Order: sequence, then C-alpha cells, then structure tokens
Amino acid sequence: MTRVIGDITISLDGYVTGPGADLEHGLGRDAEGLHAWALESDDPVDRGVIERHAAASGAVLMGRRTFDTVDGTWSAERGYGADLDARPPFFVVTRRAPDAYRLADSHDFTFVTDGPAAAIERARAAAGDRDVFVMGGGALVGSCLRDGLLDELRLHVSPEILGAGTPLFAGVGRVRLEQTAVEVSPVCTHLTYRVAAG
Repeated sequence: MTRVIGDITISLDGYVTGPGADLEHGLGRDAEGLHAWALESDDPVDRGVIERHAAASGAVLMGRRTFDTVDGTWSAERGYGADLDARPPFFVVTRRAPDAYRLADSHDFTFVTDGPAAAIERARAAAGDRDVFVMGGGALVGSCLRDGLLDELRLHVSPEILGAGTPLFAGVGRVRLEQTAVEVSPVCTHLTYRVAAG
C-alpha cells in the first residue's frame, strides 16, 4: 500500500535551512552541513537510508521554493537521491507553473496549483505500489503534517545548531507520533515516526 512520507533533514534546533536561504544559498548561509549525510557520507547507515528511500520512491512532492532551488542545482545527470539520481515523477505544489525551467528535458515535473492534497492524490496515482515522498521544503512538509496528509514522518537530524532559518514545525499544532525506527551514523540520526490517526 502506498504511504505518504514526509522526509526531510533538520537541525537539532528544528530548522530545515539556515538563515539567508535563497536561490543562491538554497540551504541558507553556512548550512551545507545539514545534508552531509546524503551528499558526503560513505557510512553504511547513511548509504542504506538513501538507497532504500530512492528505491521506494514512486513519486516525490516538493514546494515551489524547493523546486526553484532544485532547478538551479540538479542537472541532467543528477536528481533525487543524491548520487543515486533517482527519477520518479515529481509534483510541485505552486500557485503558478513556471514558463520555462532548466530541467524540463531531463526530469518529469508536474505543477499542481490546487494545493498539497490534490498534489498528493496525483502523486499516489503515479506512484503505483511504491511510496510518495514529500521532500520539502519545511512549509510543505509542516502543512502536510498539520493537515493529516502524512502516514509517516522521517527526520534526518543533523548534529548542527543553526540558531535561525526555516523552522519545520511552525504552525503545525498538536500531532501525535509513534516512533518506529532509529538509525545512527556519525553525521546523522535518522528517525522514523508513524503519524497517529486522529
């Protein structure tokens, strides 16, 4: 059965980017270490997590700011899953689709203008029996958690305190989670939670 999984890297103090995140500094200023587990680590725990996630992804959701960053940093040779370059269909939640974008010929992007729930419905249809991953940004993952659209939340906790940036849980409210897995490497703690019903 297809699960909808919020999957995002977060600092110890709850930020998914550092301060000053923009198109030039997608993760914020001095926040590159957040994703060291995915982009630099050769630890078997980190590699196992990214390999399983890439293999399980039947479709991926992202917000417009994340898409704009991805369009500036991914390439025809690099996509989802870091060096694994997974190519599931991508669904971008946005108010307006871009007129043009760099990755149009190499990646399958669909722009959904009627909200996260509609994007998840389309992604589920595209995913087949694999999972839908909501990769970010923080506002999209947080709103999906708030609105009861996630079956699981997977946090990759980087051992960094950023002090400011984009908070993941701002405005989410009360949500009950059940921890189902913990995996630890020298550069990251990978936490998996089932989102409790009601």
